Amino acid sequence: MMADGHEDEEKWLAAGIAGLQQNAFYMHRALDSNNLRDALKYSAQMLSELRTSKLSPHKYYELYMRAFDELRKLEMFFKEEARRGCSVIDLYELVQHAGNILPRLYLLCTVGSVYIKSKEAPAKDVLKDLVEMCRGIQHPVRGLFLRSYLSQVSRDKLPDIGSEYEGDADTVTDAVEFVLQNFTEMNKLWVRMQHQGPAREKEKREKERSELRDLVGKNLHVLGQIEGVDLEMYKETVLPRVLEQVVNCKDEIAQFYLMDCIIQVFPDEYHLQTLDILLGACPQLQPSVDIKTVLSQLMERLSNYAASSTEVLPEFLQVEAFSKLSNAIGKVIEAQVDMPTVGVVTLYSSLLKFTLHVHPDRLDYADQVLGACVKKLAGKGKIEDNKATKQIVALLSAPLDKYNDIVTALKLSNYPHVMEYLDNETNKVMATVIIQSIMKNKTQISTAEKVEALFELIKGLIKDLDGTPDDEVDEDDFKEEQNSVARLIQMLCNDDPEEMFKIICTVRKHVLTGGPKRLLFTVPPLVFSSLKLVRQLQGQDENPFGDDTTTPKKIFQLLNQTIEALSSIPAPDLALRLYLQCAEAANDCELEPVAYEFFTQAYILYEEEISDSKAQVTALHLIIGTLQRMHVFGVENRDTLTHKATGYSAKLLKKPDQCRAVYACAHLFWVDDQENMKDGERVLICLKRALRIANAAQQMSNAARGSTGSSTLFVEILNKYLYFFEKGNPQITVASIQSLIELITNEMQSESTTPDPATDAFFASTLRYIQFQKQKGGAVGEKYEPIKA
Repeated sequence: MMADGHEDEEKWLAAGIAGLQQNAFYMHRALDSNNLRDALKYSAQMLSELRTSKLSPHKYYELYMRAFDELRKLEMFFKEEARRGCSVIDLYELVQHAGNILPRLYLLCTVGSVYIKSKEAPAKDVLKDLVEMCRGIQHPVRGLFLRSYLSQVSRDKLPDIGSEYEGDADTVTDAVEFVLQNFTEMNKLWVRMQHQGPAREKEKREKERSELRDLVGKNLHVLGQIEGVDLEMYKETVLPRVLEQVVNCKDEIAQFYLMDCIIQVFPDEYHLQTLDILLGACPQLQPSVDIKTVLSQLMERLSNYAASSTEVLPEFLQVEAFSKLSNAIGKVIEAQVDMPTVGVVTLYSSLLKFTLHVHPDRLDYADQVLGACVKKLAGKGKIEDNKATKQIVALLSAPLDKYNDIVTALKLSNYPHVMEYLDNETNKVMATVIIQSIMKNKTQISTAEKVEALFELIKGLIKDLDGTPDDEVDEDDFKEEQNSVARLIQMLCNDDPEEMFKIICTVRKHVLTGGPKRLLFTVPPLVFSSLKLVRQLQGQDENPFGDDTTTPKKIFQLLNQTIEALSSIPAPDLALRLYLQCAEAANDCELEPVAYEFFTQAYILYEEEISDSKAQVTALHLIIGTLQRMHVFGVENRDTLTHKATGYSAKLLKKPDQCRAVYACAHLFWVDDQENMKDGERVLICLKRALRIANAAQQMSNAARGSTGSSTLFVEILNKYLYFFEKGNPQITVASIQSLIELITNEMQSESTTPDPATDAFFASTLRYIQFQKQKGGAVGEKYEPIKA
């Protein structure tokens, strides 16, 4: 059905264009032969094609544009006639004899344009006559295009200040009156379109009206360009008249479009000085008008105006722009009872951006906006609407973007209250935005009070908010979020140890509420922040007058309790590493009992919690490595810990792992820079035991697989022998090294040994090292000389 209608319309348009072109042809002929009577006759017939009611506005526009082009040529002819001495007044009278009113008025406007140009009558009189005459057409589409034509031909002939058509003292008033009258009539015609035709075609009509809106809006553009419209006239006449028309038309499409036009067309300083009048109209608009967009655009324009020059800022204070906008937004929300949440938040978001641009120094204004927003959201609970939550994120991000400093945002008392309205997912998004802002701007958050406020804001990442099921969380997202929290913890610092300790306690309080999954990410940075403070305090004496001051011992007590929290996960590998880090820090602080306690905890974890053989090997090498670096222990404590470590080594499941752990233990009995920790005999015992285990490993392999496997373990032990030989251990002799080299050579040549290129290369490299040391000469060369490689 619609396709048929479209085809019909195409036919009617084609017929209209054909009729128009035919009459235009005869009109041109008459013009060429200077036959005025025929020219008027055919031009009237040509314009009669515009009387059709069968075309949609879109198609009618096509027809109108063709007629418009022809009328320009006719106008040129009229100008020529006037130049040749023909009376324009007579012409003006003559065209009024056209039979139909629509062609008559088009011709009248065309001659009127020439009439004004001839200056035979004041422009204001001709314009007044024309604008009144056009009332004769009340069909919305035909009337709109006729008045649009009048606006087009008269826009350069208005009696404006400085114009060649300027008349007496009130000349600008006449120009403004003409445009306002034309605008008013056009708006009435445009609105009337909405109420013509059946209700089922409402959407179609709205679309057609949208296509025609620029015809109406052009009048406001013309008003904006009249030189004589100063602030006073705009305030007293232009704006009240336009707004009266906007409010009274009670049409949603017209009100939205025209308010937008007013904001875009007139200068910013005029808006600033007439805020009362403009904002006063907002609550009177239809409830369905998208007022949030209108006001947002107004505030955006004013913000840009404020940013354009510092000299205009006093004007904003003078007219109290902030309080006027704030009050207007409140009234609009009250007037539009059904305004959705997204509308409310968008308005306050725009107001906040305006405030931050115009009054960046007035934090109280920004807080007022957030407070007003909280008040309007009261009782709505968590906001589920996606668009509204995006706007809340925009609202909360505005202070961060402006100040590039979360510390300033933390001064806004209503900031956390707004965040409470976000659903859990968006709360996390906002918390991530806050952390990213801190990272990007390298913000220093240096007091426990600020840290407390910050962690309240980002609690969505710190702990499970009510009703968040764990299984819904994406694993990668979760890791990313927690890593960002970990980075944040590392950034918190203060040079004052007392305050830093308070910060650590505050972070710990929040972190420990995070549940087992989060502790894996948040406890390590907390521990390392605390150890950083320990290093800062290193060597500080205990305070004899009380325990109020922060001491390493106090921090270690806190660390012990913090790492214990990991047992709830459980994460024994991580806890063991952290205990060993703390032990090393206690060693540097010369706190033997503390270091011993941390080692004890690490050993308990190793014995009771770590059962996986690979994890045991890694943990044991960490224990041996850390213990080797400890210098704080007395003989008894060190012996106990060393004895335990060597015992664990011999109990590992796989023989190669046992062998490697045992030869690593040799380092516990020979520490380079400490004379009291050089026991060559026990080093040799460890290395011999490692050799026995390596031998046993080969025999087991031979029994199980029929081959002894590779000789890698022997080459590794040879390297240990060489290390301790070079360090001056008297128990490691040339003879023992020589016999070991011969053993490896025989093993490699044995048929039962599995060939292994990596081991061959390793052994060859070791022998090259011996040769290299020989060639060095001096004491080292002498030492290595007896070894036959």
